Amino acid sequence: MVGWIRLMITVTSIIVWFSSELKAQQYKISGLIRDAHSQEVIPFATLRFAGTNTGMVSDAEGKFLFELNSIPSDSLQVRVMGYRLTSLPVRRSEREQVINFDISRSDVSLKEYEIKANVNFALLLLKKIVAHKPKNDYKQYDNYKYEVYNKLELDLQHLDKEKLSKNVFTKPFSFILNNIDSTSEDKPFLPVFLTESLSDYYYQRSPEKTKEIIKGSRTSGIDNASVSRYLGGMYQNINIYDNFIPVFNKQFVSPIHSNGGLYYRYKIADTQYISGQRYIKLNFVPKRSGENAFIGDLWVEDSTYAIQKTTLSVPSEANVNFVRRVSLVQEFQRMPDSSWFLYKDKFVADFWAPSPRPGKTINFVGRKTTSYDHILINDTTVTDIFSNKLYSQHIVLLDGANKQQDSFWAHARHEGLSKNEQSIYKMVDTLQKIPLFRKYSNTLKFLGTGYKQFGAIEWGPYYYLLSRNRLEGFRLRLDLGTTPQFSKDVYLYGYLAYGFDDKVFKGKMSALWLLSRHPRSYIYAAYTRDLDNGATYYDEVGTDNIFSLAIRKNDVPQKFMMIRETRLEHFKEYYSGFSHHVSLVHKQFRPFAPLPLETMYPRKDSDHDPFTNTEVALKLRYAYHEEFLEGNYYRYSLGSRYPIVELKLAAGLSGVMQGGNSYQKLSLSVSDKVKLPPFGSFYYNVFGGKIYGTLPYMLLEVHPGNEIYYYNKYAFNMMNRFEFISDQYAGFNVEHTIGNGLFGYIPLIKKLKWRQFWTAKGIIGSLSPENQQLNLNHGYPFRTLAGNPYLEVGTGIENIFKFLRVDFVWRLAPAPLPEEGANRRFGVFGSFKLQF
Repeated sequence: MVGWIRLMITVTSIIVWFSSELKAQQYKISGLIRDAHSQEVIPFATLRFAGTNTGMVSDAEGKFLFELNSIPSDSLQVRVMGYRLTSLPVRRSEREQVINFDISRSDVSLKEYEIKANVNFALLLLKKIVAHKPKNDYKQYDNYKYEVYNKLELDLQHLDKEKLSKNVFTKPFSFILNNIDSTSEDKPFLPVFLTESLSDYYYQRSPEKTKEIIKGSRTSGIDNASVSRYLGGMYQNINIYDNFIPVFNKQFVSPIHSNGGLYYRYKIADTQYISGQRYIKLNFVPKRSGENAFIGDLWVEDSTYAIQKTTLSVPSEANVNFVRRVSLVQEFQRMPDSSWFLYKDKFVADFWAPSPRPGKTINFVGRKTTSYDHILINDTTVTDIFSNKLYSQHIVLLDGANKQQDSFWAHARHEGLSKNEQSIYKMVDTLQKIPLFRKYSNTLKFLGTGYKQFGAIEWGPYYYLLSRNRLEGFRLRLDLGTTPQFSKDVYLYGYLAYGFDDKVFKGKMSALWLLSRHPRSYIYAAYTRDLDNGATYYDEVGTDNIFSLAIRKNDVPQKFMMIRETRLEHFKEYYSGFSHHVSLVHKQFRPFAPLPLETMYPRKDSDHDPFTNTEVALKLRYAYHEEFLEGNYYRYSLGSRYPIVELKLAAGLSGVMQGGNSYQKLSLSVSDKVKLPPFGSFYYNVFGGKIYGTLPYMLLEVHPGNEIYYYNKYAFNMMNRFEFISDQYAGFNVEHTIGNGLFGYIPLIKKLKWRQFWTAKGIIGSLSPENQQLNLNHGYPFRTLAGNPYLEVGTGIENIFKFLRVDFVWRLAPAPLPEEGANRRFGVFGSFKLQF
């Protein structure tokens, strides 16, 4: 018996020894499979040694591990539907090695994967997903709140470290090249910009309200509170359950659009079990090349048909400027009540910009990662925030939010920063202290904005420096203004101009005092003595800049009026979007021929000059949730999702400061820009007004015309200035930006990525008998629109060379007068429009 026991022990020892020897001889190959662009892991990918049947499937985290007695092949392949087949070499001599795959999406259509069948199971799955969208969309909840962490990084790509260290312009900054990183040997990149934000986001479904309170904002190289407001979660959030998903202001069709079968081809690619629950992978590609639709895949939980994860890529044929590749990733997590909610967003975009070197481009990649935590659903504490007077704004930047210390960020981040990300702040701070870098930055700013800063004073814009017209001949103009170094709340500005033919100095002095920025309130005062240049809005091209020298219409006489104006204004805005603007304006008009001169209009007495006017006005404006990008003193509207309404009331004060006119004016306008995916966007402005009183022509409604070949979106482009006048009027201005339109079906033009649009403008008006008698008998051909409304229509091409727009405009009615020089019904206009 003892012998048998000894024998068993001996045999067992031999087996254990032999097994350990076999294990010692095993080869281990492990790794991770990621999307080459988004760097997101790809789960359940099929791996196989080339030319063999040895393989496996990666796990839910994209990881794999082979344990082999021998290496069956010199290369390992990864196959994932929708991606290129990728092979990497395997080293037979190494016992343990790590092979990470970065695989790229394929442009191959899903047609090659199609299996002929009577039933398309992918479309059946899509119908189930669409039917369950109301239950699975997180916006179904009455209210919710979450904490959102945003991280945005910008990296320069394809850098040659050796060349940059020797270049005369970049050599002084060679220390930043130490931060160059690489995910592979042939793709070096330099992180140059990083921003982080941490905020609380609140949502209420009915009535729909949103609010974001930014608790922390940190940006390398930029210290601007207005910019910080747009780095939170409010304007960087997509929702896969929406029918359309915004990408660089373009509306892309969601792969789970209610009518997705009209835009996509679908294929069920895989089925996997995670924690006992089955998930189905659905691949999709656009049905038609060039449409705003994605390539990608999504994982669906098969009991609730909720999206667990989706990866979206913008095809290279999509009509988006300055972007080579875009990847969007959105993940959801299961909540305690078994519903699904946002967990993570990722956005990666490869941009390009023209390089000073011909034929070259500057390449950079932007990476945005957003994570969601501390989710609270259907709780009264969420809705309480909307009635809290401490947080009246739509987006609230808390005091000190952009000055949080490192200790705050170390605790607040949902994920830590990489070594390269940590170095960005230090690198940018160092650059800002180098005089040569500041010189380069100021030069680029001057070329881009037209302003040159000299401490507390700045000169510009430079395009006003030189111009020419028939009255002044060559005109020189010098513009000077203060900067925040002088005062953060008071802005002083003025210019001095001189005409070499009329030998007269002109100029302007103004002062702006910002009483409050949020909500905005200010007092403004100005004195001007200059010629009217025909520009009403800040982004119009008038007659007093260098660009207008070569673009005037032929045979159209310039019309000038010297204006001496004193203006006092007060503006106050409320958190609701309502604002009022009160102004007191005193003007003296001195027209030049061919306009009727002041001598043709009799004066009642020495204290009542009809060409001297004193007016008090009140403008009421309502723009719900309008957003602005703020500069040092002025701000620029980014629009609103709702119509903007403006009502203006004005009265002439006869006898006040020699004002010779008594009247009342009333005007109303409603404007909006509506997105109509997949048919682009539609802008409209409807307006009207009435003037009570008998007035000289310049105080009536002089309908805006355009006498240069630069397209004016606010004016009637086939109408001359001072061609039509009215004392009551109504009109409209519409523009439909289509996108590709018919160009998407013409192969050559499709590659050029031109875009289509159409426009229409019309107005009808009348002039009272008293105003006709006063203004229509002085030799100048003023016209009225009574019974004969003005109408012009247009179409054209934009995005030519990425920035040019050409408008073809037809004047339909009324017929132009030959003596006005406008004896053509058709005109071609150009303009600049830079957009994605």
